[in-house]
Amino acid sequence: MEEKKKISVEPYRGTRDFYPEDMAVRNYLFAIMSSAVERYGYVQYDAPLLEETALYKAKSGEEIVNDQTYSFLDRGGRDVTIRPEMTPSVARMVARRRKELTFPLRWYSIPNLFRYERPQRGRVREHWQLNVDLFGVDSVGADIEIVSVAHNIMREFGAKEENFQIKVNDRRITNFLLDTYLGVDKESSYKLSKLIDRKLKMKEEDFVGQAREELGEKINLFVEFLNNADINNLPEEFAENEGVLALKKLLKDLNEIGISNISYDPIIMRGFDYYTGMVFELFDTGPENNRALFGGGRYDDLVNLFDVEKVSGVGFGMGDVTIKDYLETYDLLPKDLKSNTDLYVCVYSSEYKKEADILAHYLRGKGVNVVVDLTDRKISAQIKTADKEKIPFIVCVGEEEATKRRYKLKDLSKHEEREMDQDEIVEVIRKNKKER
Repeated sequence: MEEKKKISVEPYRGTRDFYPEDMAVRNYLFAIMSSAVERYGYVQYDAPLLEETALYKAKSGEEIVNDQTYSFLDRGGRDVTIRPEMTPSVARMVARRRKELTFPLRWYSIPNLFRYERPQRGRVREHWQLNVDLFGVDSVGADIEIVSVAHNIMREFGAKEENFQIKVNDRRITNFLLDTYLGVDKESSYKLSKLIDRKLKMKEEDFVGQAREELGEKINLFVEFLNNADINNLPEEFAENEGVLALKKLLKDLNEIGISNISYDPIIMRGFDYYTGMVFELFDTGPENNRALFGGGRYDDLVNLFDVEKVSGVGFGMGDVTIKDYLETYDLLPKDLKSNTDLYVCVYSSEYKKEADILAHYLRGKGVNVVVDLTDRKISAQIKTADKEKIPFIVCVGEEEATKRRYKLKDLSKHEEREMDQDEIVEVIRKNKKER
């Protein structure tokens, strides 16, 4: 008889189980993300988990599809992919109803995404990501708003200005550098742009060596350009470049509204092929987690690849893993995430279970979230359970409570107890909810 293979209790490599305490943290992250972007007028949308693989080949680049996606043939022989990112999906949605939508669109979502990557700190195979997109405005004003939204989210999480830095570039500057200033062909330009994107992950000698293969004697001009982080100190040939002019305005205007932890960096590229203008990444400045947290940019040609009228777009994505790591590094996660349950009803013995249920039914009808103990344990054990689950209030039901219909409501955090009727319980809990 074939030996039965033991099934692992561990989640698939690169994915995570979310126990209630983990869900509390995730819900907190999502709540801050949502409230921060909704303050700018963004509304939520969603899209299917599965898309045709052709969507990503056209929009994200062959490298991402070939190396990082979960792609397969479905039972109907269709080539499909579990989404590795959200931007192609939202572009498809905009293209689908282009004539019905009222622009500009301010949309956001928090989808789960899948990429086949080597799991490491800050990278897993399944994660959730806030996506924020602004469609229908091709001016630098939209870029300014998107960067401002990204900055505001960090502040909403409690991050200090000195603990994060926004670095910006513009693809039009890089394109001019490679195609005109250095005069390389299309194939070399593509290779060099990908090389720039990997620069921070490479040894300097390896980077220069690979660049030299494409540039030859022009390597010094290339390296000198990338080492200059002053937008006002570019070669004179760049003076009228659209990307340079737009970036100067973006930096100036953001500084004027109080966002000063932002700077030009010529090696910021972002990996996706669809970016056409401004690109940015937000970095942790601390030594413990000194890395890019998230980023985005402008993609003006994405929607019209669906053979519809062009719609400009700019946006960014913020992953839950990297932002959680950041918040833990700076001790910014709340210490005491309360339960959504308002009241735990303890029962002295099974004969009072009916009375406990009557009370709970009434309170639930008034909008109170109530758990009734079903265990017949000692009261001390029931209270311990409520406390462990971070439920703020308890009521114990026994003979006296069943007879008088008056209850001792105990606040577990303040260790205070007051006798009251069921309607007073409702008022106290409603007040507590408002203060939380």
